[in-house]
Amino acid sequence: MICSWLFSLNATGQELDSIDSSPSADSASSFLGRLHQVQNYLDSAARRKVDPRYIEVPEKPWRVILRYKENIVDVDYTQGLDFPEYNEYMEWNLRFKPPRGSSIGFWAGYRGTGISYSKSLNKNAGRYFSVSSTGARYGFNFRLRRFNTDETVFTAKDYVNGKMEEEPIKEDGQIPSPVWIRSVYLNGYYVFNGRRYSQAAAYNQSVIQRRSAGSILAGVTWYQSSFDYSDMNNGFFMLIGHGTRRIKVHQANIGLGYGYNLVPFRGFIINAMAMPTLSVYNRVKVYKYDFNYDLFLDEEDDPEDYGNWNSETHTWDNGKTHRPIEMGEEDEGLWLEDLEYWDIEPETAYSMLQLNLDLRLGIAYNWKNCFIGLQAQFNNFNYKKDNCKVNLFDAYARIAFGVRL
Repeated sequence: MICSWLFSLNATGQELDSIDSSPSADSASSFLGRLHQVQNYLDSAARRKVDPRYIEVPEKPWRVILRYKENIVDVDYTQGLDFPEYNEYMEWNLRFKPPRGSSIGFWAGYRGTGISYSKSLNKNAGRYFSVSSTGARYGFNFRLRRFNTDETVFTAKDYVNGKMEEEPIKEDGQIPSPVWIRSVYLNGYYVFNGRRYSQAAAYNQSVIQRRSAGSILAGVTWYQSSFDYSDMNNGFFMLIGHGTRRIKVHQANIGLGYGYNLVPFRGFIINAMAMPTLSVYNRVKVYKYDFNYDLFLDEEDDPEDYGNWNSETHTWDNGKTHRPIEMGEEDEGLWLEDLEYWDIEPETAYSMLQLNLDLRLGIAYNWKNCFIGLQAQFNNFNYKKDNCKVNLFDAYARIAFGVRL
C-alpha cells in the first residue's frame, strides 16, 4: 500500500508541476520534494551497501511481477504399540498428501518493498499465505498453510524380538473423518558477504548479480504446527494411538549455511543455498482422550466379566476402567458403538534436539528492463513424543515474469 501511495503521489506531482503554479500546487510540490528526498535516500542506501563490481542496482526502482506458484505439503504420522510381555512391537503409519496448492498472482513494489496478491486455482488445497522480503544483508520469509484431507496411505509393521515378522501391510484409502493440519513458518537470515553476494538477485530480482560470489549465512527459524483428527469417527486410530487426538509443536531453530550465485554470462544467475538447522527449543503438547476400552488384553481377563459401563464413575461393573477389545471375532467393530471418551489433561514435553533442513534454488535471467525467474524451496520439520513421530515436508516452486518501471 505504501508503494502504491508513493507511485500515485509521484504521478500527481508531475501533473501539478506541469499545469499549475498556485499556492496549493506549491504546497504539494514541497511535499513531493520531501518525498523525493526519501526516495533518493532509499536509492543511495541500496547502492551504498553493495560492491558495484558484483551487484548492480537497477536505475528503474519499480517492479511489477506476474507469478505462478505450486506448493506441496507431505505429512507422515507414525505411532508405535509396545507389547513387552510378548517381545512384540507394532508400528503403523499414516501418510497424508493433500492436493498441490496452485495459484497465480502479482507483486508490485519499490526496490525491495512491495505488496502481492494471489488467487488459488484449485479446490481442496487449503489456505496458503506468504510474505517475504530480501535486502543486501538480510532475508525474511513468512508462510502459513492450513488444510484438511482424508486421503491417506496406511502402512503397518509387526516386529517380534526386534525383527520384522512379515512383509509390511500397505494400503491406499481414506480415514473416516479428515485430519486438519496447520503450519506456520517464520525465517530470517543474515548474509555475511552482503556487499558481493545477494539472495535478492535470484529470488525477487530487486538487484542484478554481475559476478559469481558466495557467502556464509546465519539463520533463525520459528516453526509451529498442529495435527488434529479429533472427530470420533476416527476413534479406532485414536485408540491405537494411546488416546492421542491432537498434537501441537513449537520449535525454534538456529543454523549456519552457505549460498552461492553462479553467473555464467551477463544477466543470468543460478543460486543454491543449503542451511542445516538445529532446534534449540522443541516443545510438544499432546491432547488426549481416555476411553472405556483398551487394546491390551490380559490373559487372565474375560471380557464377559466386565458387565455394564458407568459413565459417571468411568468404571465397569467389575471395578476396572478399561475393557479389552476382542479382535478377530464376528462382532469385531461392534465395540465402537459402546465407545465412550472424555478429555484428560494434555501432556507437555520438551523433546531432544532435532536436525532440520532448509534448501533453496533460484534461477533468473535479466534483459533490458524485463526478467524471468524460477525459484524453489524445501523445508522439513520433525518431532517426536514417546512412540509418536510426525514428519512434515513443505516445498514450493514458483515461476515469475516481471518488468522494471
